[in-house]
Formats: sequence, C-alpha cells, structure tokens
Amino acid sequence: MLVGPAGVGKSDLVLRLLDRGFVLVADDRVEIADGVARPAEGLAGLLEVRGLGIVRLPHVAPVRLALAVELGMQGERLPAPARWQYADLPLLRLDGARPSAAGVVALALDCATGRVGQVAGAFA
Repeated sequence: MLVGPAGVGKSDLVLRLLDRGFVLVADDRVEIADGVARPAEGLAGLLEVRGLGIVRLPHVAPVRLALAVELGMQGERLPAPARWQYADLPLLRLDGARPSAAGVVALALDCATGRVGQVAGAFA
C-alpha cells in the first residue's frame, strides 16, 4: 500500500514496481476492510501517469495487505519499527524518488512477510 500526498511520486514508483513483477490494485483510492484492499468503484486497474494520462492495466483484487509505504520523506538510516495507523501494517517511510526505491520496497515486503530476516531496523 503506497501512501503520501499528491505529487510525491506514488504513481511513478508503481510503474517501477510493475517492472519488478508487482501487480496494481488501483490508483488514488482503495477500500480497506479487515486488512484487505479492494479498488473503489470504477477505479480497478486504472493508473494516472503524468505526461501520458490515465491507462487501464491488469490488476488484482481483493488483496491482503502486508506493508504500508509512506512516500515523501527521506526516512531514517536505521528506523525504529513503526505501524500504519489505518490498517495496523508495518510502515516503511521512503523517498520514492530514490533510484533504489522499488528495490527497497520489494526487500521491505520480503522482510515484513518473513521471507527475509532483518537484524535491525524497521521490522526487527
């Protein structure tokens, strides 16, 4: 789940995550109930791409959430564990414009789901 203010680069990061094999649920708005996300009516698979417009992409829904990523801040070098208040998810704070942002999100998801162990930081 990518969150942050308008213009912070959420859709740009989504494009980079799609290149890594991630799949879109929806852009702009999802409905969350019991840790499961669904697109708001009429938004399934839609993504607004700056400079191009709105496109319809393959999507999945519903999907169980495992990680929230808050964009728009640098993030700490060795952050303390944090939770996203809206769905009690592990929270990663990240500058989405960093070239490594998609890789960091992929690795954070692996850490949050227990596929990769973490010695110290956001999920330890």
